[in-house]
Amino acid sequence: MDEVLGRIVELLVVAMLVAIVARRCRLPYTIGLVITGAGLALLKVDAALTLTPGLIYLCILPPLLFEAAVNIHWRELRRDLVPVLALTVAGVVISAGVVAAAMVGGPGWPVKSALVFGVLIAATDPVAVIAMFKDNGLGGRLRLLVESESLFNDGVAAVLFGLVLLWAEGRAFTLPDAVQALGWSAGGGFAIGLLCGAAALLVAGRSTDHLVETAISAAAAYGSFLLAERLRASGVLATVAAGLLMGNLTTAGGKRGRWLSERGAAFLVEFWDFAAFIANSLIFLLIGLALASLSFAEAGVPTLAIAIASVLAGRLVAVYPVCLLFHRSARAISLGQQHVLWWGGLRGALGLALALSLPRSLPLRDQIVVATFSVAAFSILVQGLTMPYLLKALGFLPASR
Repeated sequence: MDEVLGRIVELLVVAMLVAIVARRCRLPYTIGLVITGAGLALLKVDAALTLTPGLIYLCILPPLLFEAAVNIHWRELRRDLVPVLALTVAGVVISAGVVAAAMVGGPGWPVKSALVFGVLIAATDPVAVIAMFKDNGLGGRLRLLVESESLFNDGVAAVLFGLVLLWAEGRAFTLPDAVQALGWSAGGGFAIGLLCGAAALLVAGRSTDHLVETAISAAAAYGSFLLAERLRASGVLATVAAGLLMGNLTTAGGKRGRWLSERGAAFLVEFWDFAAFIANSLIFLLIGLALASLSFAEAGVPTLAIAIASVLAGRLVAVYPVCLLFHRSARAISLGQQHVLWWGGLRGALGLALALSLPRSLPLRDQIVVATFSVAAFSILVQGLTMPYLLKALGFLPASR
């Protein structure tokens, strides 16, 4: 235990040094972490900590999801809720279908394995997306669209993944059973999150200590996730719902001081910003460490190239046609914003967690894991590194940045 804790502290020190160097070199912090992690792995440095589904689900995702949700304003989200939900639901289904078809028609994967991979890699990962926008200091409607879509389709993909995996394992269920399972996972998860968030606000409202208030928010973030997962609902959507409720009633959309003290509302935002920074530091460093230890040759370069190309194609087919539905409405999404939604559809922690949780009995399980890491590496290093240039070219960032 002492050794693991010591290694975690060492990794955090490395991450802080990378952050300082990255700022000076104007390199995206997350990309610097991935490169540094890969370098440490090549140097045979023992991190005593590896990426596991439990680590990602229980330690990394809750603070990142909660922090992002706390800072989403309901008044702004409400205006774009219809296109966001369209991109969330239709986008995930379309993208998963395109990827699955490409993996069946290209390297000849079995339909079950291809569909499992298509679903787990379909959602844009809020861990990667939110880090990218923070690195580039981007705000406004574009950030709202990308962040809110990534948060919601993260939950949709996780819900669909559970159902598709049951089908791939040969478990029999009827269409009504599937609809009921989807309804409970998504609706139940969101309801549990709202209940946990409301309970936390009621308790926190009895205190004027900002530390107690923030500690209660931490209990809501992790408690909603764990409770939903125990009840076989979506922990991701539960944490998002709790964050949306608490944020909008205390800091983002509500009147400060109504549910939390003035200092508590301000400290809550700062605390979760710090927690998300630490979680980001660990996850991207560990992704780099894992990438250097994988044998990509076993999956085959053509297969990995098809996987990356199909993910980009699936995202393209999902974004532009869905956005076209709103081009004559007040919710129209500009072509430039669509370009960012497409190229900014990074993959990362969630897909890796889902891939690593796959049962050994699933055909091509190891190839799916390697393909997922390959897509994540491409999206973080290539798309993440070129994203600032795209934002400048489209006029979303000043050319001098």
